[in-house]
Amino acid sequence: MINVIDVAFGFGERILFKDANLKFTPGNCYGIIGANGAGKSTFLKLLSREIDVDKGEISVPKQLRMAVLKQDHFEFEEERLLDVVVRGHPKLYGIMKEREAIYAKEDFTEADGMRASELEGEFAEIGGWEAEAQASILLSGLGVAESDHERCMKEVSESVKVRSLLAQALFGNPDILLLDEPTNGLDLDSIGWLEEFLINFPNIVIVVSHDRHFLNAVCTHTCDIDFGHIRMYPGNYDFWYKISRMLQQQVKDEKKKRDEKVKDLKEFIQRFSSNASKSRQATSRKKVLDKLEVEDLQPTSRRFPWVGFKPERDPGNNVLRIQKLSKTDDGKKLLDGLDLMINKDDKIAFVGREHLSKTALFKILAGEDKDYEGEFYWGQTMSNSYFPKENAGLFDSDDSIVEWLKNYTTSDDETYIRSFLGRMLFSGDDALKPVRVLSGGEKVRCILSRMMLQSANCLILDEPTNHLDLEAITALNNGLMEYPGVVLFTSHDHEFVTSIANRIIEFCPGGLIDRMMSFDEYLQDEQVKALRDEFYHGHVIAEI
Repeated sequence: MINVIDVAFGFGERILFKDANLKFTPGNCYGIIGANGAGKSTFLKLLSREIDVDKGEISVPKQLRMAVLKQDHFEFEEERLLDVVVRGHPKLYGIMKEREAIYAKEDFTEADGMRASELEGEFAEIGGWEAEAQASILLSGLGVAESDHERCMKEVSESVKVRSLLAQALFGNPDILLLDEPTNGLDLDSIGWLEEFLINFPNIVIVVSHDRHFLNAVCTHTCDIDFGHIRMYPGNYDFWYKISRMLQQQVKDEKKKRDEKVKDLKEFIQRFSSNASKSRQATSRKKVLDKLEVEDLQPTSRRFPWVGFKPERDPGNNVLRIQKLSKTDDGKKLLDGLDLMINKDDKIAFVGREHLSKTALFKILAGEDKDYEGEFYWGQTMSNSYFPKENAGLFDSDDSIVEWLKNYTTSDDETYIRSFLGRMLFSGDDALKPVRVLSGGEKVRCILSRMMLQSANCLILDEPTNHLDLEAITALNNGLMEYPGVVLFTSHDHEFVTSIANRIIEFCPGGLIDRMMSFDEYLQDEQVKALRDEFYHGHVIAEI
């Protein structure tokens, strides 16, 4: 059990939270949510004692082992993946290494023999003989090929490093598990495996995530950081969301009633303040008015951008035809004779572990890459707007956000552009910030602003939810659901894919699967499962 008692923390004059009183108990998974900058990751650092509280106490029994998902992907470059995972249990790892060092000695003494005997007993008692097998199971479950398990961290991709550090945190059944954005860098298959692991995990899990489906699947409780406080609600993210919307509506209703009362009071004061016979009554009502204004309801700190795509014209019957499209990059075949027909009502999620192939296709269709073989034909009525996965090149400029956005619209009306940016949470001086210094989330909102101004009837989006908070993801999700044009997109956000796509196209090592159905239906379809098994035969399924 973890007890958080009267905890307060802040940076300088900025208070992140105060008077936090929470209790975390075994068998539950707690999701930490809040606006960007609210202090979610900071709260995990307080729990792990990486930083100290300003006030109050966090009580964790000494005998409990806490595991934390590490963020430094280069910390163990010289170590093999299996050892990195076993490091997640420091006591076991220490015994294992001391045991190996003793047995490696050329002059093995009697004292070494006695110590080795002690270590063997401890090693067996805490599951040392099964450690590497368990580490291997975790790595495989997270989509790491068995051929990589013996390799050093410096020899594997960034994605494999991320998965290895997550496996490290999960290893050895820790009493307390702290996970900050554990689904980052994972594919949908690996996320599904992690969800099952955490659902069956018997101890305390505390997790920060922007993945709504993940939070809904694993969380028994939701801790909301808002108004400088941390409040715990029973239930998953959807339950919290519905409750919070109901509370907000209640606040609006109360505010409306109060505003009506304020209006009546003001009218009364104005009408009768000069009337000597009623001056005492007017003074009394003014005191009520002053009290109402002082006790004004506090607005929520949540900020939802407005995302709405309105095409200049509807898609025609001829949208897009792809014929024998091939692309090779650095000797690797990314596309090989691809044939596709896109229809005017399609909202297609491109899935599959061949993520380089998906990005290559999108770049070609958007006109960003001219080095390919084959043909594709856009219909005469079609226009497209592209959201790239890598966007650094778009912001290599000292232009302000307003100046940057002017490049993508025919309007010279700065007031219009600034009002538009305001809806995307760039209000006041924020709209004058140089684009070079923007955060990842701000850059994404800029690109989405550009796409909305372009008024295209086909949107091409490559991982658009990366770097966005839950509020922005929700706004984008709703905007795409209401969009009347064609959508071609990739995403690792299960909820995002399920709620938008009506057609699924999966790139597999052995072929292409194309189905007119929702993503959840796709995952449950027996024919699809059989075809995937055939196409992935001999391959590790690392991504849907």
